[in-house]
Amino acid sequence: MYNATEQFADFNKVNYTNAVKIASLSIEKAEKIFNLNLSAAKAAIAQGVEGAQAAASVKDVQELAALRAKLTELGVQAATGYSRSLYELSTEAQAEFSALAEEAWKSYTKGVATWVENASKSAPAGSDVAVNAFKSSFAASTAAFDQFKNATRQVVSLADASVRAAAANATKATAKAKRAA
Repeated sequence: MYNATEQFADFNKVNYTNAVKIASLSIEKAEKIFNLNLSAAKAAIAQGVEGAQAAASVKDVQELAALRAKLTELGVQAATGYSRSLYELSTEAQAEFSALAEEAWKSYTKGVATWVENASKSAPAGSDVAVNAFKSSFAASTAAFDQFKNATRQVVSLADASVRAAAANATKATAKAKRAA
C-alpha cells in the first residue's frame, strides 16, 4: 500500500541534506573570500610601507616621478590581481551552487514523479483526468526550468568571456602605460 507520509519524510530528509550542503558551501566560500581580503590587506600595508620608505629616500624630482610611476603600476597590478582572484572565487562558487541546484532539482523531479506515480496507482476511480493534468503541468514546468537553466548558462558564459576580455585589455593597457612612462 502507498504511504504518502513516508514519501514526504524522504522529501524532508533530502531538503535538510541540501540545506546543510548549501550552508557548508557558503561558509567555505566566505572563508576563501575572507582569506583573499586578508591577504590583500597585508599586501597593501606592506606596499604602503615600502612606498613610504622609498619616498623618504627620494633625492630629486626625477626620482619622485619614477617612484610615482612605479607605485602606480604596482597598485594597478595589485588591484588587477585582486579582481582576478575575486572573479575566480565567484565563478567557482557560482559553478558549485549551480551544480548543487541542478542536483537538488533532479532529486526533486524524480521524487515528485515517483510520488505522482504511486499516488495515481492508489487514486480513486475517475481521477485519471486530474492525475494526467498534474503530470502534464509538472512536465511543462520541468521543461521550462531546463530552458531557463540553458539560457542562464549562455548568459554566464557570455559574461565570463566579457570579464576575461576586460581583464586582458586592462593588463595590456597597464603594460602600454608602463612603456609610455
